[in-house]
Amino acid sequence: MNTTVSDNRLAVLDHSRLRAKSSARGERRGHIRINDMHIEFEYSGSRRAAVQDARLEILPGEFVCLLGPSGCGKSTLLNAIAGFVKPTRGELTIDAKTVSGPGPDRGMVFQQHSLFPWKTVCENVAFGPLMAGVGRTEANSVARTFLSLVGLAAFENAYPATLSGGMQQRVGIARALANYPGVLLMDEPFGALDAQTRIMMQENLLDIWQEFRNTVVFVTHDIDEAVFLSDRILVMSAAPGRIIADIRVSLPRPRRQDLLTSPNFISLKRQCLDLIRQETLLAFQLQNQAG
Repeated sequence: MNTTVSDNRLAVLDHSRLRAKSSARGERRGHIRINDMHIEFEYSGSRRAAVQDARLEILPGEFVCLLGPSGCGKSTLLNAIAGFVKPTRGELTIDAKTVSGPGPDRGMVFQQHSLFPWKTVCENVAFGPLMAGVGRTEANSVARTFLSLVGLAAFENAYPATLSGGMQQRVGIARALANYPGVLLMDEPFGALDAQTRIMMQENLLDIWQEFRNTVVFVTHDIDEAVFLSDRILVMSAAPGRIIADIRVSLPRPRRQDLLTSPNFISLKRQCLDLIRQETLLAFQLQNQAG
């Protein structure tokens, strides 16, 4: 286990009631079903499809990556699950309930940290529990627990502008987890980070996921990242986005960076590369025609 998570394990166990609250009656949360979902947007006086006839099921606790060329609808699909985008038609449910808007059962981490600049780190993380009706004392306690989990306990009184990019994203992850959502949605959260920070963040994220076992849907352009993190990789076509492959990643866990040179990892990477190259070439052609 990553040292950051190991050192702060007791803080997480102190808040085991969060787990008990979220798994009442022994049920597992985070079961996503999408059936024949189609999403269109207005563009230059006409309607264009961003996602076409999406069908998928993600089981509770799975870590699933969405991989595809730029502009293929990955973020649109993620935003539909978040409740930010309404499907034009089709069915989208989480735990058998139709998604009609954002909710505390889903946490979101964006590529840019999107923290409130006028709030301290602790206040940012406590914001979600406060909005959910938790008292300020408990909300601050929950915030400190998750800041400890991501290794930022010493920065609870700092403001976002004083933190590095990697630290800001760790605050974003802590904030997304503070309501203990059944589903954690991540839209290229490490895309703007340098290579070494990105590696650290990937390992830290997996350690946190092993601890809480939320369902994770993670958008990325990075094939190595997708193979390293996920249980499954859903490959999307060029726009309008369709799911053209569902690749099972059966690499052993826990995962560390030396896995990247293993024969099984390289084989999975090659499979993804072949699919992505075809779709990227098609995306370039379509974008040229659109222009």
